[in-house]
Amino acid sequence: MGLTSNKLLVLAVLLAVLLFIGTIWFWPRLARQTWRSVIGRVGLLIATQLAIFASVGLAANQAFGFYATWADLFGQETSPGVVVDHDPAEGGSPVDVRGTRPVNVPGGGRPSTGGQIQKVVVSGKEADIASPAYVYLPPEYFQPRYKNRTFPVSVVLTGYPGTAEALIKGLHYPQTAHSLVRRDKMKPMILVMMRPTVAPPRDTECVDIPGGPQAETFFAKDLPGAISEHYRAGRTAGSWGVIGDSTGGYCALKLALHHPDVYAAGAGLSAYYKAPIDVTTGDLFHGDKELEERADLMWYLDHMPAPRTSLLVTTSKQGEDNFADTEKFIGKVKAPTRVSSITLDSGGHNFNTWRREIPATLEWISGRLHGK
Repeated sequence: MGLTSNKLLVLAVLLAVLLFIGTIWFWPRLARQTWRSVIGRVGLLIATQLAIFASVGLAANQAFGFYATWADLFGQETSPGVVVDHDPAEGGSPVDVRGTRPVNVPGGGRPSTGGQIQKVVVSGKEADIASPAYVYLPPEYFQPRYKNRTFPVSVVLTGYPGTAEALIKGLHYPQTAHSLVRRDKMKPMILVMMRPTVAPPRDTECVDIPGGPQAETFFAKDLPGAISEHYRAGRTAGSWGVIGDSTGGYCALKLALHHPDVYAAGAGLSAYYKAPIDVTTGDLFHGDKELEERADLMWYLDHMPAPRTSLLVTTSKQGEDNFADTEKFIGKVKAPTRVSSITLDSGGHNFNTWRREIPATLEWISGRLHGK
């Protein structure tokens, strides 16, 4: 059973309940002061507490998406990425579809009713990177009356070290988009859901690292080109947006600021505004002062021409540590850049907070993108 399996959670809760009942039942029999009785009491207490702890931990992991698999939990998810075994420039598709799944909505078994989620690997020739992703195609994509239409696209990025699957199971992006379209709150849209970390386990912060992974090039050039080639996706800046939380939020804002010719809108949920340097990132800039300054979004707003793009930032008055920086960031934005914000009274840096912000974020970004 997988780490996020409902069956595993039910089994853990059932075991905790049975051990609790067993402790009450057997406690009088273990009241004697023999070494066997003492070991029995200690064993029951430890087993019950471990079962309760496991139940609470599994439930919290499902709610907040800390770990996606057992390998992720035990630090064994150290794959350096997917090997590129074909060259898109020589005729191979830059998007390799590895599987499909239905969307967890009413009628989700039929693509024309519920849409479809495709598990893919996106290969980029400019950055020489291949990265896994999930692509959500809305029901309209499969309906005959839309067969000649191209759709707007939003790239959706996790935080670090999040998993792309958490965007589906934990943050419910496809389900939320499906519901909003049904209620005429947003236009049908393709979602490309993935990690910002294209060279795991390193946190690349969407930077073109000198002598290292060219993460910004991958997101700014390779990804839009590959998706537009494989799907009926818009090819102009007005067709593309990017959303992210935490590290993904920083990346989203940076991509929209640095590449307004690609991304017409960028939404940063609980974003920060300057790439950190720590043990997960390593040396991102290798002494390149210009590269380091461009990665500081506050510096960028102060010193570079204002791009024609739209930005959305989110924060909380209590529970988030980016409130003051977000207010400062908003104050630095100059026309023609446009900025909007969502400020909650309270909310932590977690899935529950982001689930509260995602519907409004999808509505916002839909209003700034278009297909044909």
